[in-house]
Amino acid sequence: MIALHGIGGRGDLPVPLWLGIYAASAAVAVSFFALAAFWSRPRFEGARGLPLPRLTALVDARVTRWALRGLGLAAFAVLVGAAWFGSTSAALNPAPTWLYVWIWVGIIPLSLLFGPVWRLANPLCTLAGLVRVLLRRPEGFAILPKRYAYWPAVAVLAVFLWLELCYPAASEPLVVAIFLTSYGVVNVVAGVVFGAGWFAVGDSFEVYAETLARLSPWGRVDGRLVLRNPLAGLASMPQATGLVALVCLLLGSTAFDGVSRWSIWTRAVGNYSHVVTYTLGLIVSVAVVSIVFLVAARSTGAARIRPGMIGEAGLPGAFAHSLVPIAIGYAVAHYFSFAVFQGQEGVLLAGDPFSRGWNLLGLGDHGIDYAVIGTTFIAAVQIGAIVLGHVLGVIAAHDRATALFARRQLRRAQYPMLAAMVAFTAGGIALVAGS
Repeated sequence: MIALHGIGGRGDLPVPLWLGIYAASAAVAVSFFALAAFWSRPRFEGARGLPLPRLTALVDARVTRWALRGLGLAAFAVLVGAAWFGSTSAALNPAPTWLYVWIWVGIIPLSLLFGPVWRLANPLCTLAGLVRVLLRRPEGFAILPKRYAYWPAVAVLAVFLWLELCYPAASEPLVVAIFLTSYGVVNVVAGVVFGAGWFAVGDSFEVYAETLARLSPWGRVDGRLVLRNPLAGLASMPQATGLVALVCLLLGSTAFDGVSRWSIWTRAVGNYSHVVTYTLGLIVSVAVVSIVFLVAARSTGAARIRPGMIGEAGLPGAFAHSLVPIAIGYAVAHYFSFAVFQGQEGVLLAGDPFSRGWNLLGLGDHGIDYAVIGTTFIAAVQIGAIVLGHVLGVIAAHDRATALFARRQLRRAQYPMLAAMVAFTAGGIALVAGS
């Protein structure tokens, strides 16, 4: 298996680096001032969307639910089985590619295109439900205190990201098997104890998928599926401290992935412990992103806030949703070529998941097609994803600001967030172009 996220040129920008940073930052700034001039009332707060009763009936049908649950269970069983019983070589075992590419990166387009579909197919939720039925306790045994909501998901997600970005043997099938088994056991037990509600706030992958799905055109209002403005779905994200930590973790970890690909980084840490230096680098990257965002969000408090408009997470919680499109843009920029190329390897290896000499898909003589996309196209996707993500972030932040601040204070209150957005934009371009 090729080193994680090591595929795809990052220094092949179609324009000079300085020009790319300048143009991208200018696009974000111009968007802000245009919004400040022509957008003075909230448009996404409380938006309900177009109800889709027939689609709701189809998705909520028992046969659909059981089909998705069965598919999720089967896929998880094959994944874990391949990790434990397939080849011990990362180059021949599909489990690492399935986990780090098909699941971790694949959640992004899956959630954006189909909404909160992960919730319906989550195999761990299905397993926990079956155990609760056997124990005759369908509602669980305890209630998770509200103050802990999302924090278990953040903690386990941090472990996964550390494994992916800092642990040298992360792609070894045995490591993948141990992680998947441990992750499954922890969440099934928690799902039995706390009930089905655990997965919406405690299962890292479901919380991650649900956060991304906020930017999908599909959502639910009063239990019904609706077609909505994706930014309206984003505005409905809960204002919880755990979700603030989650988006900062996602953004900071992706930034560190970019830093760790720089030649200056590899030369500087070459003589030191890989695990120690990469762990410190990951911590510092997440801390920098968190500090920049928290300072910017709290600095908007210099303006007078309308009463009752912010929750227990304060101003950072009110603006955390604006980081979601930025995190998605960063992820697309960093992992697009990785997903296209290494994702093909997952298909090729799926023909013989347990290394028994099978050729189930008839692709035994095929290899990865590295010519399917060019470096110029990759660079264009990278820059476009970062700029679009930041522009959507500016729009989401501005719409929230129109609900928080009086019109005469609106522009001045947002200057700190604008500065943070421009800094993230410039940093994002520099990270994907670094060498």
